[in-house]
Amino acid sequence: MALTDEAIDKIKEMITSGRLRPGEKLPREADLAAELGLSRNSLREAVKALSMINVLDVRQGDGTYATSLAPSLLLEALSFIVDFHRDDTVLEFLEVRRILEPAATALAATRMTDQGRKELGETLASADVKSPIEDFVAADLEFHRKIALGAGNSVLASLIDNMSVPTRRARLWRGVTEPRAQERTLAEHTAIYDAIISRDADLARSSAIVHIAGIESWLRTALTD
Repeated sequence: MALTDEAIDKIKEMITSGRLRPGEKLPREADLAAELGLSRNSLREAVKALSMINVLDVRQGDGTYATSLAPSLLLEALSFIVDFHRDDTVLEFLEVRRILEPAATALAATRMTDQGRKELGETLASADVKSPIEDFVAADLEFHRKIALGAGNSVLASLIDNMSVPTRRARLWRGVTEPRAQERTLAEHTAIYDAIISRDADLARSSAIVHIAGIESWLRTALTD
C-alpha cells in the first residue's frame, strides 16, 4: 500500500471509530503524525486528498477539521477512495486512449491551425505545479480536447472526448497521491506541444504514447495496491 493511502486509511479509521468527530479539529500535524506512526509528508498528502473530497476542511491559519457532515455522509465521501481502487473499467478507457490519442496527436501536428496551436499553448500555460489539483486536471482535460479537435476529424475528437471524461477521477487521485505527478504531466504535455509546434507527426505520436502509457502504468499499480 502506498504511504499516502496508508495515511488516508488511518485518518478514516479515526473518523469511523469516533476518535475524530464531525466538526472536531485534528491534532497538530507533528503530534498526529507521531500518534499514527506516519511521516509528516505522508500525513500532509493524506489531508490534501481528504480535503479534496470534503472529508476534511483545511482552514488557513486555524487548522484542519473533520467536516460537519453526518457520519453516513462522511462514509459516502470516503467511499470515493474505495470505489476508485475497485474500478478496473477506467483501465479500459485508458487502453482505448492509448490507441486513439497518439494517432490524433500525430494528425494534429500536421493539421492543427495556427489559431489552434496558439490556443493549445495558452491552455498549456494556464496551469502549473502550484495550481489547485481541480484546476490542473481541468487544464489537462482541455489540453487533450484541443489536440483531438486539432486532428481535424470530428468523429475521432468525439471518441477521445468520451474516453477522457471517465478518467477524471483517476487524474485527480494521481495528482494528490503520486509525488511530482503534476511536474511529470507538465513535462510530458510540453513535449507533446513542442512536437505539434514543430509539425513533427512521428515525434508527436511518440510523445503521446509515452504520456498515456505512464498514466496507465501508474493506474495499474494503484489498483493493484
